[in-house]
Amino acid sequence: MNTPPLQWILVAGVVVIALLALAAWFFSQKKKQSARLQQRFGSEYGRTVGELGGRAKAELELKAREKRVEKLTIVPLAPAEAARFSQAWNALQARFVDNPKGVVLQADQLVRELMLKRGYPMGDFERRAADISVDHPTVVEHYRAAQTIAARAERGEANTEELRKAVVHYRVLFDDMLEVRDAKQDALPAKQMPVHA
Repeated sequence: MNTPPLQWILVAGVVVIALLALAAWFFSQKKKQSARLQQRFGSEYGRTVGELGGRAKAELELKAREKRVEKLTIVPLAPAEAARFSQAWNALQARFVDNPKGVVLQADQLVRELMLKRGYPMGDFERRAADISVDHPTVVEHYRAAQTIAARAERGEANTEELRKAVVHYRVLFDDMLEVRDAKQDALPAKQMPVHA
């Protein structure tokens, strides 16, 4: 009976141990990645898992969103632009009593204008919501709720209270998206070179 030399048994043992270590490392990395995505996307993670039917598909989608948004040039607003948007929102809100359905449509338009000014592309709604979820995961559900009510309003199926809720949902997103560049940074003069006598 041929017995394998001791050297081959040791090599096989080392290979098995290395494969087990590699597998443990791989599963550890997957677990860390899942935890990172859950933390970053919050409830959007769970919504995406439910929509796509599993964690693996959802995580691929969320990572694709991150890569897509990384390529965008998302910019904060200058203080003057932020003030203009805030004034527009206040004017819009003041018209709610007289025209609730019109104000919901105007709120949607103002949010889109703000997103465009910040650098988000204006694709279909699901694409916009997906892009927003990368940097604003806690408010994307408000955007989805507002859009659902706005769609019902267009069909004449939303009452005034629902329209009010839509405006509130849009406002939450609007406030979160209204990031302003620090005015102090803009006001700082260029560093002057010392003058030597």
